[in-house]
Amino acid sequence: MHGAHHHHGPAGHDHAGHGHGHSHAPKDFGRAFAIGTVLNLGFVLVEGLAGIATGSMALLADAGHNLSDVLGLLIAWGGASLAKRPASRRFTYGLSSSTILGALANAVLLLFAVGAIALEAVQRLGSPAPVPGAAVMIVASIGIVINTATALLFMRGSKDDLNIRGAYLHMAADAAVSAAVVVGGALILFTGKAWIDPALSLLIVVVILWSTWGLLRDSVVMALHAVPPGIDAEKVEQTLATLPGVTRVHDLHIWPMSTTQVALTAHLQMPDGHPGDAFLNDAQHRLEHDFGINHMTLQIEIGDGDPCRLHGGHGAGHG
Repeated sequence: MHGAHHHHGPAGHDHAGHGHGHSHAPKDFGRAFAIGTVLNLGFVLVEGLAGIATGSMALLADAGHNLSDVLGLLIAWGGASLAKRPASRRFTYGLSSSTILGALANAVLLLFAVGAIALEAVQRLGSPAPVPGAAVMIVASIGIVINTATALLFMRGSKDDLNIRGAYLHMAADAAVSAAVVVGGALILFTGKAWIDPALSLLIVVVILWSTWGLLRDSVVMALHAVPPGIDAEKVEQTLATLPGVTRVHDLHIWPMSTTQVALTAHLQMPDGHPGDAFLNDAQHRLEHDFGINHMTLQIEIGDGDPCRLHGGHGAGHG
């Protein structure tokens, strides 16, 4: 028995299991998206109607916020589903970068929703109408429950994927916003001051703007093919430069193909000739393991003449 167990040692650290590059796409969030969308759509209807019935700007703002998140969920879901579609002749990467576009569209939509709510709230501040605090508290409490439940569905994926993180952060922010509305309802009940309601809706607007700005910035940076945060381009270059036989690395490009996939291309100067497939496999494994880069294309140059001839002498990493 002990002998059999000992055999487990080297096999336990078998690197064959390391080809997890391509299955990295969001796997089982379809159900989370479906449940989250249905729950939240239902709640938006209830909250919106309650907001109109009670004349509460804060409830309407919260409903607007929740609706923008349902749209966000749908966009993220669409992005995640499209990202799983296989590559075609025309879309050689598949449609994986739709997750980046999704995050971008999501942010822009939120900004529109915010504008409309802010406008209404500012007008309301001039002539506040009385609002039933108890009703506001009850409706917003339901919001806390629903948003917390939805956020928990996405908590697992929020570490690795900007797209899922967008969905998760929105739901968490929504729970916090609904909590603020509950507090506002209580204050209205106890003080009878009607301006608390539109003031609170403006506060919600600030919260949305704050969270959206980060998402907008991250997704724009991704859309511009910046090196993903958490990958140090210089370290990658050093790793490639220290591979056996490499005298020079140039034309190094690292960019996000989707919110989870990273690609790299580089030219390696290797005067001793082409190093063979084992070298390439090793390089691929190093990049995947150390940096999470899933797709690598290396151009090997034997480099007897002028190196600049091969790559037009432009791009990063020269000298």
